[in-house]
Amino acid sequence: MNNSRVIVSLDFPGQAETLLLTAKLDPKRCRLKIGMELFTRCGPPLIEKLIRDGYDVFLDLKYHDIPNTVAAACTAAADLGVWMLNVHASGGREMQCAAHEAISKHSKPPLLVAVTVLTSMSQTDLDEIGMNSPVDKQVLTFAKMAKETGLDGVVCSAQEVSQLRNQFGVDFCLVTPGIRPDGASHNDQKRVMTPAEAVSAGSDYLVIGRPITRAKDPLESLMAIEKEIRDNA
Repeated sequence: MNNSRVIVSLDFPGQAETLLLTAKLDPKRCRLKIGMELFTRCGPPLIEKLIRDGYDVFLDLKYHDIPNTVAAACTAAADLGVWMLNVHASGGREMQCAAHEAISKHSKPPLLVAVTVLTSMSQTDLDEIGMNSPVDKQVLTFAKMAKETGLDGVVCSAQEVSQLRNQFGVDFCLVTPGIRPDGASHNDQKRVMTPAEAVSAGSDYLVIGRPITRAKDPLESLMAIEKEIRDNA
């Protein structure tokens, strides 16, 4: 059984590079995230291949459309056998309810989480698109809706995790991108935290990309992150 907190973000342009990496990792020590670019290029066959290889797959397509369309997409993702998928919280209550109802009918429903505020976004970015609440309050609003509509949890910055854990308890799944080990570049992430800090705050799963995928030895990098988490537990 895979109890890893680490979800490796497969931010590659194609299947060849992806499989070179996954061959160096261990499906018992991590899970994998497939996002928009990789899915658009490679589609369901790559997901099915990684699942056959023993990996749990988080399909990160952030569905955001009318309720019927999102429900159908979630059903399709569940049919692929993914472990987790997500929708955009800003799609609203009806959309989230439709997504939850759709996967609930599946014999093995995946975890369903809602994206709150992207970790690349700052307060200035929110203000510019008309979301004038402070970031932490906007995240809380979205998380409350996700809880009420029956979703398993949310994707949020680790900086909001402590507040959400206190508000919604231990059974609400908190997935945190923007995780950077000490000394790693923040790249395009603005609201970041180290793996140990995120777990200490209450994160269930840590989405980590370049610190593992661009490392000379990806498995060694993954194991160092595991050690950092253990040593600070």
